[in-house]
Amino acid sequence: MVDSFNAEQTLEVDGTSYTYFKLDAVQGDGLDVATLPFSLKVLLEALLRTEDGADITADDIKAIAAWDPSSEPDQEIQFTPARVIMQDFTGVPCVVDLATMREAMVDLGGDPSKINPLAPAEMVIDHSVIADVFGTPEAFERNVEIEYERNGERYKFLRWGQGAFDNFKVVPPGTGIVHQVNIEHLARVVFDKDGTVYPDSCVGTDSHTTMVNGLGVVGWGVGGIEAEAAMLGQPISMLIPRVVGFKLHGELPEGATATDLVLTITEMLRDHGVVGKFVEFYGSGVGAVPLANRATIGNMSPEYGSTIAVFPIDEETTKYLELTGRSAEQVALVEAYAKAQGLWHDPDHEPRYSEYLELDLSTVVPSIAGPKRPQDRVELASAKEGFRGALNAYVEEEAETTTGKYDEALEESFPASDPPASDAEGTTPSRDYLSCVPADGGRPSNPIEVTLDGQTFTLDHGAVTIAAITSCTNTSNPSVMIGAALLAKKAVEKGLTRKPWVKTTLAPGSKVVSDYYDRSGLTPYLDKLGFNLVGYGCTTCIGNSGPLIPEVSAAVNENDLAVVSVLSGNRNFEGRINPDIKMNYLASPPLVVAYAIAGSMDVDITTEPLGEDTDGNPVYLKDIWPSPAEVEDVIASSITSDTFGKEYADVFAGDERWQNLPTPEGDTFAWDEDSTYARKAPYFDGMGLEPEPVTDIEGARVLLKLGDSVTTDHISPAGAIKKDSPAGKYLMEKGVEPRDFNSLGSRRGNHEVMIRGTFANIRLRNQIAPGTEGGFTRDFTAGGEVTTVFDASQNYQAAGVPLVVLSGKEYGSGSSRDWAAKGTALLGVKVVIAESYERIHRSNLIGMGVLPLQFPQGENAESLGLTGEETFSVTGVTELNEGRTPKTVKVVATQEGGETVEFDAVVRIDTPGEANYYRNGGIMPYVLRSLLD
Repeated sequence: MVDSFNAEQTLEVDGTSYTYFKLDAVQGDGLDVATLPFSLKVLLEALLRTEDGADITADDIKAIAAWDPSSEPDQEIQFTPARVIMQDFTGVPCVVDLATMREAMVDLGGDPSKINPLAPAEMVIDHSVIADVFGTPEAFERNVEIEYERNGERYKFLRWGQGAFDNFKVVPPGTGIVHQVNIEHLARVVFDKDGTVYPDSCVGTDSHTTMVNGLGVVGWGVGGIEAEAAMLGQPISMLIPRVVGFKLHGELPEGATATDLVLTITEMLRDHGVVGKFVEFYGSGVGAVPLANRATIGNMSPEYGSTIAVFPIDEETTKYLELTGRSAEQVALVEAYAKAQGLWHDPDHEPRYSEYLELDLSTVVPSIAGPKRPQDRVELASAKEGFRGALNAYVEEEAETTTGKYDEALEESFPASDPPASDAEGTTPSRDYLSCVPADGGRPSNPIEVTLDGQTFTLDHGAVTIAAITSCTNTSNPSVMIGAALLAKKAVEKGLTRKPWVKTTLAPGSKVVSDYYDRSGLTPYLDKLGFNLVGYGCTTCIGNSGPLIPEVSAAVNENDLAVVSVLSGNRNFEGRINPDIKMNYLASPPLVVAYAIAGSMDVDITTEPLGEDTDGNPVYLKDIWPSPAEVEDVIASSITSDTFGKEYADVFAGDERWQNLPTPEGDTFAWDEDSTYARKAPYFDGMGLEPEPVTDIEGARVLLKLGDSVTTDHISPAGAIKKDSPAGKYLMEKGVEPRDFNSLGSRRGNHEVMIRGTFANIRLRNQIAPGTEGGFTRDFTAGGEVTTVFDASQNYQAAGVPLVVLSGKEYGSGSSRDWAAKGTALLGVKVVIAESYERIHRSNLIGMGVLPLQFPQGENAESLGLTGEETFSVTGVTELNEGRTPKTVKVVATQEGGETVEFDAVVRIDTPGEANYYRNGGIMPYVLRSLLD
């Protein structure tokens, strides 16, 4: 290595000597390390420590030290994260690809042992459990049994990977949610590698990797393909970002929770615009934000679009490390190192930032978010009114019969691919929803009688049919989890119960939560309300909610009811939570319990009673809301470091089921051609030692024409597999019965299933196939007939026709999903042209050899008159063969009659590293070729 600044020094901590690279050593004209933001100091240290004079130079180091906060990002650096973390849905393809790379390495004459994680890689299996069984003491055991029955084949493959690859560990099923396990156990905060210490940092295959930002760890979500490269020792190419300073002061008022705080921050940052930026919290209020609240805020970073949302290291960090059972030596090292490097938070110090925001914590009020986006915050006191205003978009037929004005409102359309409505044309009402409200001031209503277990009740629009305490966002936070349990206790003591149509589930982020519930004696009260433990994993928040109560599901579907889920998660996009549910609201765990009791969103739970006590008296939310002192008393008496030590003592061993799984052996995996879970990936088929030259694109047709805010949830295969879908038909051809389909996410290791589920979300509207919803398009090789996206792509590829996707603003927002890019590439898409992109998906498209282009400023498909029926050519791409990345390329769209539309599209290959990936056909071929040297 090179040490141009003589930064390598010795740090003494309690009699032990460590080597470290001191940031203060970077000095010179115009260099100012002292006032750098915390996050950029972490990047700077990584460059100092890995300087090699080639990929990482003294000039790169100076570029960070001389960072101009007012400048737009244009300086590329190569950042090497300390480790990689994965969950099983996104991690399985990584292991599949690594296994395939070993074989490709052999085919190319290389050493397969080079295909091995060089950075520590840890996977937590948390995305496979589904809340099939609920409301009974047996729910957890039954759901785990079903999970193993569904996923045994995948789990055997992962067991092989754990044994075959060095530096790769697996946390087995039934342990917890990856991000909670990360902050409670896996995160180091400061790494010690053979006596050299440096800041912990990580990239993860889940966008909510940012939860670890609450611990002062710089980490963010990347696509699986990018994570694989990091595992193989490849630095991540990135631009030095703009950093937004978010100043906090004051304290949260009584009645406001961490969830309310994070929804407020999400709304503020979305409004401000932080896509692709670092967000960093500072100021006197930082010390008043408990670590669990910091983690909650960091977790939601993808929802407001920033790359990270980090808190600096301080006493709150070290207190949390002590609480969670880290060793005294590790805690001492963290504090000593952070102070030596200027990484310890000083509330009176204000670093230089690109932009500034400020929040007085005392102004935060109880809130929820919905019905379809995390940033759509609604004050709890206005939730009923907000629900009624949004309802009309979901009950077209009812609104037509009650107002006669709904059709007119539908003409004022919202973006067709961010659809809350179920109309065929992809349009939704304008925000002027009051014109659609019935004249009597009520709201659309369609009461349906349902009988369940001998009890008859009425279901209507707005019925809460799922109430789920789920997701790493809140289940890691003892204050809101204890708050929910105390609220349940008070409710039960007053004789309140959940409504019979509500599916209630509790999925803690780790076993620690169950431990402190049991210690505090609160578990029976949650059980009494139906919030029995269903699993330790990411359930409802990722669509693993399981089926609704059958009688409720039948009533909802037969009568097209717009029913609701309330969950303590971070994602409420349409079609995500449950296919029967149209409207989804994010709320704190205590409010989830409250809405399960109320049973409807058409209740103002701040002023109307939740129910009646045993004497027939009304019970209001304020009557059962626990005070902060009550919550703190329970936390103090029931949570200790011993709890964490016990639960994480042997975290990688797993239970009997895991230990008894048959474990294949060998350096390369013996692929089973009959497997429907793990198939050898096709990414290296026909690959040569040298990349083929980049070519321009001719004769391309449009596969999809989409509107604004198309998320990776719209693109990526996820959720249930329908029998009549391309994926369902494929599985049945392989002899799989529909009852054994499992979910698309569970089959991420089989590309044949996954490409058939790409662009198949039930809420996706493809504008070139009007009158359809879901994965449909027009096939111009067959006269423009409507067919599935998969079937059309097969015909196009057979005819040698490249494909284009047209889209609007914020293309690819949502989860960091590698399959949104992999599926796009395998469908034969060569180019995406959008108005704007969110960071991860744009990068992943390049990583799969797909060219991301951007419409000229102020233009879009509509303004250019593009219908999607044109034939496209893209010229100027070949400049990349000369080592240059063109700023624009010429796009010509030729209509059937010969008329053309021409424009210069902006090339969104933003760094030289991305250009190298694209020239090689993607990041995986690039890495494989580099390891052959």
